[in-house]
Amino acid sequence: MGELDRRRALRLLGAGGAAAALASGLLPGLARAAAGGPPDPVAATYLRVLLRHTRWAEQQFDAAAGTYPARDFTFAVVLGNAVLLTRDGYDATIAGVDRETLRTHTLATIRRFAASNRLAGGSEWGRKLFFDTTFQSYFVLAARLLWTDLDDPTRQAVERITTGQAAYTTALGTGDDPDSGSWTPNGLRGGHVGDTKLEEMGVYAQSLAPALAWAPADPRAAEWRAAFGAWSRNEAGLPAADLANPRLVDGRPISANTAANLYDTFLVENHGSFGPHYQEELWRTSGRNAMHFLAAGTPLPEVLTAQPNGELLWRTMLLMTSDAGEPLMPMVADREHLYGRDVIPLAFRAQVLGDRHAARAEADLAARLEPYQAYAPADRITKFSGEPKYEPEARAELAISYLLHEWRAAHGGPVVPVNEREFAAHAAGVADFGPGPGLLAHRSPAAWAGTVSKPGFVKFAWQPHHDDWLFVLGGANPMLLPSTNFAVLERHARTCTKVRDGFDGTVGVLRFDTGYAALATLPTGAAVYASSGVAAGEGVLDVHNLAMPGVPGLDGDRTYTAAEGTVTVKAGTAPTGARTDELTFAAVTARHVRMLGVEPDPQYGYSLWAFEVGDGPDLARAGTASASSSSPGKEAKYAVDGNAATRWAVSTSDRTRADSWLAVDLGAPRTFDRVRLSWEAAAGRKYRIETSPDGVTWTPAGSYPVPALRSTGGRLDIDGRAGITVAGPNPLTVTGDRVTLSDGPPARFVAELRPGPPQPSGRVATGAAAVEATVTDGFLVLLNLGDAAVRGTVTIPGAAHRLYRGEQVVTRTGTEFSYALAAAEGRIEPPRFTLTGPAGVKAVVRDASRVDLTAPAGLLPVLVTVTPDGGRARPVLLPPRRTVPVVFGELRPYPLADRALGRTTFPAEPLPPGMSAPAAAVDDDPATAWRPGPDGRMVVDLGAVTEVSAVELTWTRGRVPAATVETSVDGVTYATADTGPARYVAVRTRWKAGDASLTRLSVRT
Repeated sequence: MGELDRRRALRLLGAGGAAAALASGLLPGLARAAAGGPPDPVAATYLRVLLRHTRWAEQQFDAAAGTYPARDFTFAVVLGNAVLLTRDGYDATIAGVDRETLRTHTLATIRRFAASNRLAGGSEWGRKLFFDTTFQSYFVLAARLLWTDLDDPTRQAVERITTGQAAYTTALGTGDDPDSGSWTPNGLRGGHVGDTKLEEMGVYAQSLAPALAWAPADPRAAEWRAAFGAWSRNEAGLPAADLANPRLVDGRPISANTAANLYDTFLVENHGSFGPHYQEELWRTSGRNAMHFLAAGTPLPEVLTAQPNGELLWRTMLLMTSDAGEPLMPMVADREHLYGRDVIPLAFRAQVLGDRHAARAEADLAARLEPYQAYAPADRITKFSGEPKYEPEARAELAISYLLHEWRAAHGGPVVPVNEREFAAHAAGVADFGPGPGLLAHRSPAAWAGTVSKPGFVKFAWQPHHDDWLFVLGGANPMLLPSTNFAVLERHARTCTKVRDGFDGTVGVLRFDTGYAALATLPTGAAVYASSGVAAGEGVLDVHNLAMPGVPGLDGDRTYTAAEGTVTVKAGTAPTGARTDELTFAAVTARHVRMLGVEPDPQYGYSLWAFEVGDGPDLARAGTASASSSSPGKEAKYAVDGNAATRWAVSTSDRTRADSWLAVDLGAPRTFDRVRLSWEAAAGRKYRIETSPDGVTWTPAGSYPVPALRSTGGRLDIDGRAGITVAGPNPLTVTGDRVTLSDGPPARFVAELRPGPPQPSGRVATGAAAVEATVTDGFLVLLNLGDAAVRGTVTIPGAAHRLYRGEQVVTRTGTEFSYALAAAEGRIEPPRFTLTGPAGVKAVVRDASRVDLTAPAGLLPVLVTVTPDGGRARPVLLPPRRTVPVVFGELRPYPLADRALGRTTFPAEPLPPGMSAPAAAVDDDPATAWRPGPDGRMVVDLGAVTEVSAVELTWTRGRVPAATVETSVDGVTYATADTGPARYVAVRTRWKAGDASLTRLSVRT
């Protein structure tokens, strides 16, 4: 059947007939692909995971009711069931249930919940936008896949649900759903502090999509379509500078959109935190919606393939992507490692949009699914989260992802992923998302790193090899700083970009009330952490340690190698966080014994299933327990009652309190030499066991943890995956799954972190107490950890005389580099040249193409050799007492003064007709250029208001169009000007076909 015949058949069949035709095999797309089995290896993985996940789904089946339950929308498992039942290759051994039983359970569930939906006349579920409509979308799609197996009343109920939801949502206009409590999209205005509203607008859009797909001929469809378009086009919000984009999407100009983001950062805020996980919702809802249209044979609304600002949001996703294809999430506490749930955004971008980089990420995530699924609790695909609804949701979205692969196979063949090297090069970059989001991020091909200053999430993060299972990164888990609750008094951020500086790098310097700490990141993947000594026990890295065969690094133990030797820490068998500690000590006689907290679990504080005393019968069972605080139903007495199902937990308000305690009065003095503590997931990170004769005066008896490794050698290899070199007075320790780089009282120290083995320390003397410096991978890192400007010299040892931007003098053993740093300033200087010559030569590096050399005092000329980074060596004869400029004209003179280079440009995709990407005008590539199109206009965002001294336009050959330069401080109001204060610089043209294109827009300050 050809495309024209298919469309004609759809028109004749109508929505219900189209679905029936799909199920019976008349339509070529999904049904034909299904007959041949999975269309590609990733799809085959999805099918195997769905089969095994059926074991979990069947465990939820309510035999008494004869259906899957309403609890946590568990009945949504029917979509995964529908895919398995309508595809070849069903394996009852893997699924744990025979096919006919699964069909019976599925059809019974669809019948019941179709009838009980509020829109069909029931009262159990449905219509409510948050979050009934999400599961309603899955439910309707499942029913359509099994349409020919349903009875007429059930079909009619599904049709009423589909169209009734669209009518209900449209009737709300831009108002809130009264059934959804505090959930609101904030009209079509977009977000505010605390919530970008992408997810909320997406829910409104997805509640309309099934009706548009399955009932396009309904008389109300035009109204539904308008509402769907408005919610979808505004879903991602807009920066102010893009409001002038005239591009039509579904017949409406982007400039008519009304939603705006609080921060022009392309990082989505939700639940009070920032993280690219939340901007995945743009493609999560798009995937759900698209599958209805594709299955029904209805054309996709344009907004699904031309989402305003979608590509800029995707750019942030790429910047944060882990080796598992999903983003690293330093500010998200409860959404990490939900692999099954995170497939659909990548599947949509890859299979519907044809994005080969998304296809690489999707393949990487798919490769993790089966090992992840096999890990305890087995069969589940959204482990490590406490929300039960994620499990049926993930099953449904895995099913949709499978269907998207089938559709792609029938419509143009598979999308071939880029290779890992191409992906790494494409995703690399830096971004300062600003003080509001509080994230400075750098993805190099070898590592990801970030400085996080968002309150409650403050940390310096680093993940070598983008490994999302090496260091614990998310939420309230500390990294380098010992706590995420430090109050940031000042934030100083600097980015270096390849297009402007010749390399990518970042420096983040944070000031706290106890001092300064900083992180510099390098293009090699290395990072340098330096601290003035802001806290005791600094330099914290918590290590994931699981037995998850098939996931690199998770083989059930971690190996640590230091100068003093090697230790291996075995993975615990208890769930993450939970453990049992037995502390032994010299026998003591006391009436009272207590656990005194030193460091709580960062999210939940302290909670004990049991507190046992002594080596024989538990002495605590006859005692009386008390505590610093407790939660209702989790009082102190439950830690000593001998019941493994009851526990003590601190009060919610005391979860962050370090010195919470649980004490037991034994009733009389008793002699004992140990205690045994069985922790819930809220396990104390550090604590002491103390004893007392009277409950007033306490004496320490033991402490947890006891380091497995204590080193003063300054080097640590972590499982062959990360190498760390530390220079400072305190030892580094490995205790359980925690590494502490400066384990002792607050003290200045520097740590160099590499994605390879540890190297000798690159710390160099600066002559100033506040300034730390290293030469790491050849880069000179300078960090002023003080509140005053400093001048001085850095002594750089080595026979290879690397020259850095600025002034330096060659010595017999290295160079003396002169520096000047403002308060709390950090700099990264790459080696611009290497010089071979005698001591006394002075070199002043102007940029990457020019160095001025002066011979030392003497009567004879001096011969030196100068080699530029990335260039060829050149011999230079230096006359006595004369300065000779050495210029390599073929090299770019980094750092470039053009403030527009590499900055974000608008319009963002989708572009107006006839216009090419304006980013070509700021990429420093003379071979690329911006073609304005008819009366085109572009805007470059300089990132902050700055004093512009000149704007220069460079055109390709040909007739140069008339052009006007405009500037703005807010991106909304512009004035014709090429000087003055501005954050945004615009070029407005009267371009006609045949005119020249703009190869460079330069902004000078």
